[in-house]
Amino acid sequence: MRSFVIERETPDQPEVAALLVQADARSAALYPAESRHGLPVAALIAQGARFFAARAGGRIVGFGGYVRLPDGSAEMKRVFVAEAARGQGVGRAVVEAVEGAAKGQGIRRMFLETGVKSDEAIRLYRRLGYAECGPFGAYRPDPLSVFMAKSLEGA
Repeated sequence: MRSFVIERETPDQPEVAALLVQADARSAALYPAESRHGLPVAALIAQGARFFAARAGGRIVGFGGYVRLPDGSAEMKRVFVAEAARGQGVGRAVVEAVEGAAKGQGIRRMFLETGVKSDEAIRLYRRLGYAECGPFGAYRPDPLSVFMAKSLEGA
């Protein structure tokens, strides 16, 4: 059942900031600072992120975006779903919106980094066709990181 809508929005709004606080607190409870790679809003904007929000009843219940990498691929960033909205397809829909927008911009490959303890996210990404890969971009090997990639060609 889909009782939410996803649209392109800007990350610099209070509801996004409030959910980012939750996302960052969850991440801080699981990982040391050197293994947390979530960009703050200012960096998302500075890097030209295309950002999408899922709304239910007018309130933001999840979001995510992507930034283009120098080689023409992209990295998915800051995918997060509010606890009360989990299990309703919000995460999947956000990822699919991000992929669709990237594909529309001619991006052929999407990368992401998540943490080894983020089981729900890893399962979702695998179901959507992502496979583990090595570090990409500026990332270094990290035993607490899972790096994944997916071809958007034909997707």
